[in-house]
Amino acid sequence: MKIAKLAVERPQLTLVLFGMLIAIGISALRTIPRAEDPSFPMPVYFITAVHPGASPRDLEELVVDPLEDRVRELDDLKKVESSMQDGFSITVVEFDYDADTEKKYEEIVREVNALRPELPQDLARLDVARLRTTEVAILPIALLSETAPYRELERLAERLEDRLEVLPGVKEVETWAYPESQVRVRLDPAKLEQLNVPLNGVLGALSAGAANVPGGAVEQGGRRFNVETGTHFESLGEVQRTVIAGDGARLVRIEDVADVEWGYAEETHQARVNGQRAVFVTVEMRENQNIFDVRDRAVAALDAFEQSVPAEIEVALIFDQSRNVAHRLDGLYRDFALAIGLVLITLLPLGIRAALIVMISIPLSLAIGVALLQAVGLSLNQLSIVGFVIALGLLVDDSIVVTENVTRFLRAGATRREAAIRATQQIGVAVLGCTATLMLAFLPLLTLPGGAGKYIRGMPLAVIFTVGASLLISLTIIPFLASVWLSNTGHEGNRALRLFNRIIESSYRPLLHFSLSRPLVTLLGAFAFCAASFALV
Repeated sequence: MKIAKLAVERPQLTLVLFGMLIAIGISALRTIPRAEDPSFPMPVYFITAVHPGASPRDLEELVVDPLEDRVRELDDLKKVESSMQDGFSITVVEFDYDADTEKKYEEIVREVNALRPELPQDLARLDVARLRTTEVAILPIALLSETAPYRELERLAERLEDRLEVLPGVKEVETWAYPESQVRVRLDPAKLEQLNVPLNGVLGALSAGAANVPGGAVEQGGRRFNVETGTHFESLGEVQRTVIAGDGARLVRIEDVADVEWGYAEETHQARVNGQRAVFVTVEMRENQNIFDVRDRAVAALDAFEQSVPAEIEVALIFDQSRNVAHRLDGLYRDFALAIGLVLITLLPLGIRAALIVMISIPLSLAIGVALLQAVGLSLNQLSIVGFVIALGLLVDDSIVVTENVTRFLRAGATRREAAIRATQQIGVAVLGCTATLMLAFLPLLTLPGGAGKYIRGMPLAVIFTVGASLLISLTIIPFLASVWLSNTGHEGNRALRLFNRIIESSYRPLLHFSLSRPLVTLLGAFAFCAASFALV
């Protein structure tokens, strides 16, 4: 193992490498995206068609069947499924997960646009959307009130939406769970007949008044004026004063033939939070963002918005996904502290210095693992955190073995530099083989096909990266630190090691002699334990 000799004999190079790894690890820990779930492209797309008044059978014949025929001509197609309701259909298209998601999206959009002239001309909507793992509400907010009208709740929800959607890291903000406000014009047939106003005249006046069409520009004296040929309604009064007809003597307005009032569209949601009527505002986060940063910005904006809300309306944050992420990270930090404490206790027979050297490998290996995870485009989420927790129990093995062998050479009389080099070279191949076995055990998880494989990918990569980093550290940093810091504790070691050896002499030595002198009984006992373990399954 020439790498260990190089690390010990070139201390400047090793120190630079050591400092660089620390800097990269700290930077990665500060900047790696944090989220609840992994983010990865999914080759699943939705084609939504809206045809008001069409029955499911009509939608199938006129819209869905042509769409499915076009889509089935594309390569790498896995399945196509459609569902129809009155006036509405959704076609779900799924490709193989190895396919290029951006390319497939472009192909579907191209095919849908090419088919559009052949579909019914009165289609109100024909959209293609992608399925994304990040389309999850990280902060559902509720506006609660039993007395405030839905129109007031809608207005406040839209104001809050305007504040939140401009925040860095926010992908989309949606408001829902309320009936949409509408202006209702109730015509009086008797007044229409009395004033000789046709129904089409009323409809035409309302349509013209609701339009806002640019009319170009006029230049005069070096100045430029924009011209509007229409305007949109901004109040009930404007609707009431809309002119329908005139005979030169008087103008007939909407208010002369109809009652104009606020109303609501059909109520499709009934939302309650703790028994109170609610309107929801949900916040979605962009990919590769830190959920804690996004959450802090959103909560700060929510606190400022709450100051302007009437007293009869309560603003409640009903769920905070960042708490789940924080809980899992706290578990990782707790396990990290336990690992360091256990290393300190179990390595006391080798000495405090040896224990501290091994302890250094734990944070350094984790930091390198996080940096590599960030380098391949993954985040710190519930799956990768599980991988790091698993790796905590594996990453100190190499460093412990190397450090213990160095102390053995020191007790035999070798110098620190000689002990560090010879001890690492003696067991380097064994350490490499042991670590490779651990890493190979997690490789099958990387070959899982489909969405499950992409979803779980961060967990085995976290283990492989971290354990691989521990191998590098045990063959470079650990021998270097041992060569400059370990001390010779004598031929028999310190007091803790002598006590530990006496315990081994009194317990393990008799058991070892029994096993070696009776190999048949030992093997039969081993097979019996193996069979018993299978029986437990």
